[in-house]
Amino acid sequence: MADKKLAIIATKGTLDWAYPPFILASTASALGYQTCIFFTFYGLQLIKKKLDLKVSPLGNPGMPMPMGMNKWFPVLGTTIPGMESMMTTMMKQKIKAKGVASIEELRDLCVEAEVRLVGCQMTIDLFDINRDELMDNIELGGAATFFEFAGDADVTLFI
Repeated sequence: MADKKLAIIATKGTLDWAYPPFILASTASALGYQTCIFFTFYGLQLIKKKLDLKVSPLGNPGMPMPMGMNKWFPVLGTTIPGMESMMTTMMKQKIKAKGVASIEELRDLCVEAEVRLVGCQMTIDLFDINRDELMDNIELGGAATFFEFAGDADVTLFI
């Protein structure tokens, strides 16, 4: 019987959206799934050698905020200069305090587990991303490359 396959499309490039594809991929690989993550559009931020991921509180109403701020702090307040930096710092502190693995650690775990990491060539060209900015151990390919894998995947996720 062939291995089960998990195909993931990663489209977001913020710190909070970086966790789901790497956690799901590393877990699936540990469970014996052949796994592929296709990084497209802003998801390409997740496979840059130098990560500078932030949390965007704007447009993220489900984000728990300290001191119950989500109950009394107006959504418009998230546009105040410095809010993104403040929320990013708070999230990084919480991640560290709870002993959650960093994105770099999760990426390394995926590489060790032979998760196939594919950067979207069309998006790289569109945003003029230099190949040297991206991790060395990734593939480059287009939608057809992803569909070769995803076409017979047992599970496909869009994140």
